[in-house]
Amino acid sequence: MPTPRFLTLDDVAEILNVSWSQAYALVRRKELIAIQIGGRGQWRVETDELERFIQQKYAEARAGSVPDEAAATKAE
Repeated sequence: MPTPRFLTLDDVAEILNVSWSQAYALVRRKELIAIQIGGRGQWRVETDELERFIQQKYAEARAGSVPDEAAATKAE
């Protein structure tokens, strides 16, 4: 069976080993690009976008960069 092009937020949460609400927060903050499909506007993430997101997080980890949210928390 071919790899699906789009993933649900449940799928994304499972792959990233986070909760659904954490996956949704990534989409809301536009850290992870998603589109809304159908009459109920359910979110879908393209598998290539999820891979890009993961690679970006690895690049940030290698560079030792701290996301803005974490930097703000440390400053308090």
